[in-house]
Amino acid sequence: MIEQLSRSSGKVIGFKMSGKLHDEDYKHFVPLVDAAIAQQGKVRMLAQFHDFHGWDLHALWDDTKFSTTHCSKIERIALVGEKKWEEYMAKVCKPFTMAKIEYFDAAKIEDAWKWLEE
Repeated sequence: MIEQLSRSSGKVIGFKMSGKLHDEDYKHFVPLVDAAIAQQGKVRMLAQFHDFHGWDLHALWDDTKFSTTHCSKIERIALVGEKKWEEYMAKVCKPFTMAKIEYFDAAKIEDAWKWLEE
């Protein structure tokens, strides 16, 4: 499931990702990001992983398409997670985007928001 976080404002948008992601999640998520880009130009994004179990095959393809079509439209990405592999994912993602990517432990979510808002 992908839920937009209420702190989202202007060019800083945040999403909580939990459970296993499916195609339907991306059908809801991508238009929200596209609308923010249409209003703001480039955006900064927070992705909070909570009890996250990855993607099904279709959602993995959706995520790949999203990364390639939005790579120049996102300035910064703050990945907020609870597990070591989520921190590793921040390093793996860097070559696939022009955005600056930083990983924050879940306890440091406030630091992530501040980094995006600066």
